[in-house]
Amino acid sequence: MRDVRRTTMAAVVSLLAAMALAGCGSGGSGAEPDAAKQGATQCRKLDPSLTWYGDVRQKLQAAIDAHSSCTGTISGSPAPVAIFDWDNTVVKNDIGYGTNYWMLRNDKVLQPANQDWKTTDRYMTDAAAAALKTACGTDVPAGEPLKTSTNTTCADEIVAILDDKTRAGQPAFAGYDSRRLIGSYSWGTALSAGYTADQLAEFANATKKDNLGAAEGATQTVGSQQVDGYIRVYPQIKDLIGTLQANGIDTWIVSASPEPIVKVWAGEVGVDANHVVGVRSVYENGKQTAHLQGCGGVPDGDDSVMTYVDGKRCWANQAIFGVKGPAAFEQLPSERRQMLAAGDSVTDVTFVGDATAVHLVINRNKSELMCRAYDNADGKWLINPMFIAPNKPHADPYPCSTTAFTKSDGSSAPLRRDDGSLVPDQKDTVS
Repeated sequence: MRDVRRTTMAAVVSLLAAMALAGCGSGGSGAEPDAAKQGATQCRKLDPSLTWYGDVRQKLQAAIDAHSSCTGTISGSPAPVAIFDWDNTVVKNDIGYGTNYWMLRNDKVLQPANQDWKTTDRYMTDAAAAALKTACGTDVPAGEPLKTSTNTTCADEIVAILDDKTRAGQPAFAGYDSRRLIGSYSWGTALSAGYTADQLAEFANATKKDNLGAAEGATQTVGSQQVDGYIRVYPQIKDLIGTLQANGIDTWIVSASPEPIVKVWAGEVGVDANHVVGVRSVYENGKQTAHLQGCGGVPDGDDSVMTYVDGKRCWANQAIFGVKGPAAFEQLPSERRQMLAAGDSVTDVTFVGDATAVHLVINRNKSELMCRAYDNADGKWLINPMFIAPNKPHADPYPCSTTAFTKSDGSSAPLRRDDGSLVPDQKDTVS
């Protein structure tokens, strides 16, 4: 929302200004076109004092102006939609992992059922389950908190498996569809099993307080490992979200972090909890289980799809656009899709590619996404470096023509455009 400041101008001038600004509300209500046009010069614009790369801000503003109920370019309903990934797109660093780290430091991870770690994720390998049992032991009864603040070995093994491998370097997860799910992310959500959504919100609030209060660049010790210890909201993205809302564009978060945690953070950028889609878990007796809600006709508890790559499109289509059944996995007609989508990783490549006006990419050197962005097949891809501690340019061209695409079985393949033509290797120039 936009603040209307009081001035010493005459009351009638102040009233007219306020009436003009009233045409720039959030959500999909909008103003009547004639009234909006009269107040068009008052419509909120992106803050020119906030630095974007090259002409990214100007192109974003042009897209907003072309989809604005405030300027009158769009009227009626449904309102245009913008969708943002959260971690490393809206904020620097990862709130899901940040909450995992807080739980480990505060003895909140519970011993799994039957002291069997395979009950926490259907895709966990025998090697990972055995490593966790050895590291965390069986002294703590099932359902009771593990002493990860003092049991360094247990905490270290959990941190390693959150990064997809055991401390011995063995794969921690296998057998999932890599276009719909990633084992380490779904397991990161499963570490919260046994708690209510309100309890998870308490953990998220504590994590938020610690990480926003820490110095930029800070690390923290979990077990014996040094991990990220701070999170920052990107002012540019917060301003973009506020400007979209002020121009009548319905703004959503779709994240691969657990939904109760994302809801706690979303208010930092003015997005309400009803506009958040995160990893959605199955709850029993008010408590989270290790199982996932289904999407696109996949039943709850099948645990084969989450907000990841094509699964992220599914959840956006199902939760935001109301698409039911397997059709949620398919690209919608252009008139039903988001006008803007923003992301930073392969996790986001499908739903970002679905946007009709702007595909906004925060460059974290993720090959499939960056190949799409630099190829810029429709001329609507915008690339910005990370606003805090940007990565160095990718040393070699991205291997778009050979290995940039991840297939469902996890193997690599050449990346192709919608027409089947090969995407050539792309040099990294925006870092």
